[in-house]
Amino acid sequence: MKTKDVISLLILSALWGGSFLFIRVASLQLGPILLIELRVLIAGLALLFYALATGIKLEIKTYWRQYLIIGLINSAIPFTLIATAELNLSAGYAAILNATTPLFGAIVAAAWLNEALTVKKVTGLILGLGGVGVVFGLGSLSFSGVIILSIGASVLAAAFYGFAGVYTKVKGKGLRPYNLATCSLLAAALWLAPLTPFALPQSGPDLNGTLAVVALALLSTAFGYVLYFGLIESAGPTRTLTVTFLAPVFGVIWGIIFLSEGLTVATVAGFAIILAGTVLVTGFSLKRVK
Repeated sequence: MKTKDVISLLILSALWGGSFLFIRVASLQLGPILLIELRVLIAGLALLFYALATGIKLEIKTYWRQYLIIGLINSAIPFTLIATAELNLSAGYAAILNATTPLFGAIVAAAWLNEALTVKKVTGLILGLGGVGVVFGLGSLSFSGVIILSIGASVLAAAFYGFAGVYTKVKGKGLRPYNLATCSLLAAALWLAPLTPFALPQSGPDLNGTLAVVALALLSTAFGYVLYFGLIESAGPTRTLTVTFLAPVFGVIWGIIFLSEGLTVATVAGFAIILAGTVLVTGFSLKRVK
């Protein structure tokens, strides 16, 4: 990889890992639905204004159905599930659970695209699920009905991401990456708009909450998408896949630094097992990143 691509990858990983921090701070003040509505609307409008200023044609008439569906399954639903989970889960835990996304992608691809579930992939899936069990089974988290539901919401969000990736591969042929990012975010805002009036908080966010919303929308989402699709063009999708492994690491780090979240041996061990499973499932190799 070129030096600029490595720098872009690290920045993207830090921003996407930081999204869990920003969600943890802002969701407690605004609630999940309003927070995610602000996230996708602000980010979508920022990308839209850039497209209008630079003459990018978004091809809405041609691909509006795909934009609506991808906006729902890749943004509106999983973003809201994660924000709901982080009402009770730490940013670090949410980031670790999100690392299971490629595992669900492999399951969906096997069911939809008839991609073979090889012994290597099945081993990776078992490892990934076992890693989740280690993180939460041997960790310091006190279990309750609410915590279990929050873990379920995070895992379901990862499942939606996995499904959305396969759907985009099948139904998104011909879609330009920037157009997809812009229009799917705006579509997500449309999906959430009817729910937002019923989910307004009793009071507005404080300064930290406001900054978290702005950072989540403009840095982690709008700027993050630009970096992501730029990396796909310059470094290729395989190398860009590295963000899958790095973003959760940054999510845990930011939670420790800024929210004083703890780090246990079980968390580290479980996370390592999840990453090992993900490597097996995706066939990721450092030789192809060089």
